Amino acid sequence: MSRQPDVAIVGVGESRHGLVPGVTPEELMVEASIAAVTDAGLSVRDVDGLFSSSAYYFLPTLTLGESLGIAPRFSDATSLGGSSFVAYVAHAAAALSAGLCDVALIAYGSTQRSQGGLVSRSEQGRFEVPLGYRYPASGYALAAARHMYEYGTTPEQLAEVAVSARQWARLTPRAFARDPLTIEDVLASPVISSPLRAADCCLVTDGGAAFVMTRADVARDLARQAVAVLGVAESHEHRDISEMPDLVRTAARLTGPRAMAMAGVGHSDIDLVTLYDAFTINVLLFLEDLGFCEKGEGGSFISGGRIAPGGELPVNPNGGGLSYTHPGMLGAFLVVEAVRQLRGEAGDRQVPAARRALVHGCGGVLSSHVTAVLGSDG
Repeated sequence: MSRQPDVAIVGVGESRHGLVPGVTPEELMVEASIAAVTDAGLSVRDVDGLFSSSAYYFLPTLTLGESLGIAPRFSDATSLGGSSFVAYVAHAAAALSAGLCDVALIAYGSTQRSQGGLVSRSEQGRFEVPLGYRYPASGYALAAARHMYEYGTTPEQLAEVAVSARQWARLTPRAFARDPLTIEDVLASPVISSPLRAADCCLVTDGGAAFVMTRADVARDLARQAVAVLGVAESHEHRDISEMPDLVRTAARLTGPRAMAMAGVGHSDIDLVTLYDAFTINVLLFLEDLGFCEKGEGGSFISGGRIAPGGELPVNPNGGGLSYTHPGMLGAFLVVEAVRQLRGEAGDRQVPAARRALVHGCGGVLSSHVTAVLGSDG
């Protein structure tokens, strides 16, 4: 991709989410896909590029294509875990720019809550399981414990991440968790894997999300406001947490600078951030590694409501994975919320004058990282 945007996101959609009994992940993926295509002012017949990853389907794009009746010219089911759907922003941009497809649909669906939080046993940490590892919470707990040890980060600071997310969710009618939440509530919740408590952990929900991308010349002919893809970068340094080079330094430190350089923006240009908040420690680590604050300062940086409604740096304005939804993989939802904010469609949670958003996805156990910068003249 050049620094000049030549592709855009032109439609977003979500399925029902929360607890949706009696449906399959495929049905929720299709529901979200139709919503996104309709939002773009297009029809399913216009789609000729499919992108998806799944914990349920070995061949997810084939499953999606069959359900929608699409024989795509281009298909990509690369799996990087939860960051896959942010990575597809780059993959679809490359395919669109090369003329390999004209309209790309990126889609996801999951019934994780209905199926009791199902996780493949093969993905639970080959070296860690014999030591009592609880996948994936124990991996993130290791990172949190190390951050506390090295930098004096406190449980109260982690709790403030969860409280900020809940404050955003209370402005979001579709959010799964909207009850009031205080720092005291977080600290009183059960320990899941020390030092992480239940309220430090993401939701387990059903749900689907999708978005549509096309070239800027095509986007100009559509009724919907286009959101430009300004920059994207991806990387990964390990799979299992035991092989992570440094528990408090993620590959976000590699992807953030590259994506922002491609976009030609600095931190002061970013109006909102959507981060993969599977656990509260994620937000501190990613804000540090993306360069919004120095390493070790994440706890103090987010204190005082900086990332909450009305704060200096809005983070996950719909409530994120901690309070909005988290059906196994969150990446597509991060993109959808960023687009809605940049189009000024977020209602009570709308970030004023939002023109630039940074989206950061994470997959595995702090393993894969993808950063995207999106923009709108709004």
